[in-house]
Amino acid sequence: MPTKPAALSLSDVLGLGQLAADAAHGLTGVVEHMHTSILDTPGLAPLAQGLTGGVTRLVYGGVRGAFRLTGKGLGGAAALVGSNSDNQPVSRGREIALAILNGVVGDHLADTANPLALNMRFRRDGRPLTLEKQALAEAFPDATGKLAVLLHGLCMSDLQWMRQNHDHGAALARDFGFTPVTLSYNSGLHVSVNGRAFAEALEALVAAWPAEIEDFAIVGHSMGGLVARSACLHAEQEGHAWRSRLNKIIFLGTPHHGAPLERIGNWVDVVIGKTPYAAAFGRLGKMRSAGVTDLRYGALVDEDWQGRDRFAREPDPRRPVSLPEGVACYAIAATTAASPGDLKDRLIGDGLVPVASALGRHNESARDLNFAPDRQWVACETGHLDLLSRRDVYERMAVWLAEP
Repeated sequence: MPTKPAALSLSDVLGLGQLAADAAHGLTGVVEHMHTSILDTPGLAPLAQGLTGGVTRLVYGGVRGAFRLTGKGLGGAAALVGSNSDNQPVSRGREIALAILNGVVGDHLADTANPLALNMRFRRDGRPLTLEKQALAEAFPDATGKLAVLLHGLCMSDLQWMRQNHDHGAALARDFGFTPVTLSYNSGLHVSVNGRAFAEALEALVAAWPAEIEDFAIVGHSMGGLVARSACLHAEQEGHAWRSRLNKIIFLGTPHHGAPLERIGNWVDVVIGKTPYAAAFGRLGKMRSAGVTDLRYGALVDEDWQGRDRFAREPDPRRPVSLPEGVACYAIAATTAASPGDLKDRLIGDGLVPVASALGRHNESARDLNFAPDRQWVACETGHLDLLSRRDVYERMAVWLAEP
């Protein structure tokens, strides 16, 4: 496993500088908005018109322009330098920091071609895989016909499958002969965008796999489960070969029907936006990524967000999507409570995802995922991230994966 620390590359430094310039540009707009809002008060309107127009407006425009040019200059320099991070010693700390940054503002990083934006790729021990048969045979000299693909959650890295000296993928290899492959992706992008890219990548991986695939399972933690469901939809539409080979999906704390924290954040945005002097700060709340806002209800397809203001407060707009047909689907939820149903369970759940959402339960029958009773399980006294390390969670997964 990667343990060596790696210094920031020149590409990293330029990317951070570009992001800082972008942030300063946005903050200038917040200050100008607040300046106007405070002065735009009954009795002060003529003063506001004088202070926020003319020279003042030119000053704000000049500051924004300077930051914009600085950001573009740094971005151009980063493009010329290129990224050589794949040739550096893998640093767990750097990888986790990048994953968090991408989860929060990953869509902005991608839109501005910032070198800090993560590209989707399969990896082993932090190293990207080349999806060609010979290259995969060299990367996995002991590859078996039992393939397990693991998808991390929001603001997480594929290196975090190792937690508290346990790795679900390594345990599946040891106990059942699976060959684990992890996916690294920018969790700040829309789930449907990542789902489409994952479906395409899986098609290439399965076609080049060096052994005949006889058993194929996906394990998705948190947002990773949503990306897996979205990929299944895209594969069905495109007729991908891997879709018919997929046997099982295990969802670990997946917010099938969203997470309360994003809904609370959306409500706060609305309240702040209606408060005259605080409205400027509403722009800060709208910095959160498309991936984060998709978690409000658990959006899976483009139609769930295209043509909509993703920050607007509205009822659940999702198109109902059932579990993929012909695939055995299993759900594990977590709760910090000692037993399901008590007050702590109802108020806190696993700290991020409610039990009902993780088990796909919904009051509307069209949205209820109807996991079979023997294909759902609740881990008590367990937090959201503990789903990656708890022994009883792995044992439950092992029972299901051992089933024919």
